Amino acid sequence: MRRATSTLHAEHWALDEVLSTVTLAYEDRHRRRIKMTDDDGEAFLLDLAEAEQLEEGDALVLEEGGVIAVKAADEDVLDIQYETTAEAARIAWHIGNRHTPVQVLKDGGLRIIYDHVLQHMVEGLGATAARKSAPFSPEQGAYSGGGHSHDH
Repeated sequence: MRRATSTLHAEHWALDEVLSTVTLAYEDRHRRRIKMTDDDGEAFLLDLAEAEQLEEGDALVLEEGGVIAVKAADEDVLDIQYETTAEAARIAWHIGNRHTPVQVLKDGGLRIIYDHVLQHMVEGLGATAARKSAPFSPEQGAYSGGGHSHDH
């Protein structure tokens, strides 16, 4: 069985090294050792020294050479938009107070895993919320080493 023993950040591998891809939901991207199946249906063993949070564009380095590119799966998410900086701060505080992982979108909006209770809460705070299917890559937090602990 193929065995992936290290990871590379997106900028540290070339497309010609890709042997396959693996598409994983957010909860499935924090792993250390587990049997997985790539997108072509071929099994491999993820066997890292420590658990890592894998992100879209990372690569799993195979012992025999080549890499498996990591893709973030579409998930049931809630995209949150607001009008003012004060609303943004208030909404972010309430989401954080519930220890809910949150992704900051390029347009400044927020994305969380869909939850009807949280949708009702943020709408009650003045936000608009749209349920959709999209990749979810939340912030890793200030004490996580920048979100990546990859070998470089």
